[in-house]
Amino acid sequence: MLIFVLITAGLYFSFRTGFVQLSAIKETFRLMLGRDKGKSSGEKQGVSSFQAFAMSTASRVGTGNLAGVAIAISLGGPGAVFWMWMIAIIGAASGFVESTLAQVYKVRDGKDFRGGPAYYMERALNARWLGIIFAVLIIFSFGFVFNSVQANTASAAFQDIFNLDPIWMGVILAVLVIPTIFGGVQRVAKVSATVVPIMALAYIAIALFVMFVNFREIPGVFASIIQNAFGFGEALAGGVGAAVMNGIKRGLFSNEAGMGSAPNAAATAHVSHPVKQGLIQSFGVFVDTLLVCSSTAFIILFSGISTTGEQNGIRLTQHALAAQVGDWAHIFIGLAVFLFAFTSLIGNYYYGQSNIEFITKKKGWMLAYRLGVIAMVLFGSVAKMTLVWNLADLFMGFMAFINLISIMLLGKVAFAALKDYMGQRKRGEEPVFYADSVPGLKHAECWERNNNS
Repeated sequence: MLIFVLITAGLYFSFRTGFVQLSAIKETFRLMLGRDKGKSSGEKQGVSSFQAFAMSTASRVGTGNLAGVAIAISLGGPGAVFWMWMIAIIGAASGFVESTLAQVYKVRDGKDFRGGPAYYMERALNARWLGIIFAVLIIFSFGFVFNSVQANTASAAFQDIFNLDPIWMGVILAVLVIPTIFGGVQRVAKVSATVVPIMALAYIAIALFVMFVNFREIPGVFASIIQNAFGFGEALAGGVGAAVMNGIKRGLFSNEAGMGSAPNAAATAHVSHPVKQGLIQSFGVFVDTLLVCSSTAFIILFSGISTTGEQNGIRLTQHALAAQVGDWAHIFIGLAVFLFAFTSLIGNYYYGQSNIEFITKKKGWMLAYRLGVIAMVLFGSVAKMTLVWNLADLFMGFMAFINLISIMLLGKVAFAALKDYMGQRKRGEEPVFYADSVPGLKHAECWERNNNS
């Protein structure tokens, strides 16, 4: 059911936006490398567009990129990689729509903004009850379950390298994350913007080195991915189904396209037009899957080691890289996993915080949530891998289903905002958005002309 909705929504948004995730890639790079010269550019306070991108990428680029890809390949074969690519390309359009909507319907939070699916469900669909259901799901999914996955993978990696008792890795992560999560969205954004680019670039560089050393095998690896994706030469019946299912499951867990998580980060950005965050966040899907996930896939497939057995997880990635560059790879992967896990913990935490604030203003609930996050980090470090990954899949599915239906109902708002944005760019203007830019738009107070946000 979820696969059908994911693909249907992704294709619908792709055609309705003219495949904006690909056609506007040049504009996306302009936004990534430049400074927002719109009405918010003079503000010294608040979360920048790049910081919001880094915060969502901190959550996207996590241990799922290392362990999740390994699990997908071990269960679905090389063909799972192809379906990860496909769901990323199609899903990036859903990512554009949901993040644009999050910007349109964001709300003021002191000097900052907050928003996301719960907010546009309440404000645009007039369904606060649905927003509360989604908020509860994302609090449990990201604040608790997904953070357990991060801690679980990090503890497994360090146990394999240093024979470190898993509970100690949980304690280390908990101690490090406490100052950040008690520091508010500004601190989460600053830490993410500093650590994420360094972490991702170093990992991609290692993968490129592996590809360079094995350049003669590149055609064979790509052929293996394509053949297994469509069952050509499959020895076992059901091979295609396993590739599709595991590629899409692990791809969605990693890039979060359409899941409703990234919009929570997108809404925090101070930008002059909602489409700016829509474009940047859709690009984040590509960064996650086409770059980082592909890096893991190539490291594993070039190694030639056995990929059978779900229990391999992060250990499969470690052993595959070690086969290419030597035993020091175990330590590198361990450190990469540690940084991936840490940044994902703080990114995931913020998604829960934003939705706690949607449900209630009582500070006691926020304190309880923070303590719950720390407890789940400790739990995840010692839990069985299959338990935490299955819990993640369960909550992820519910979240994505509710969000995708909602953004399909609200897609026309994002389409109108995109048309307004592209019209201004064709006239050589730096796009600026106002609530009356979209006829009939309501409940977009942050974009009223008399609002200096």
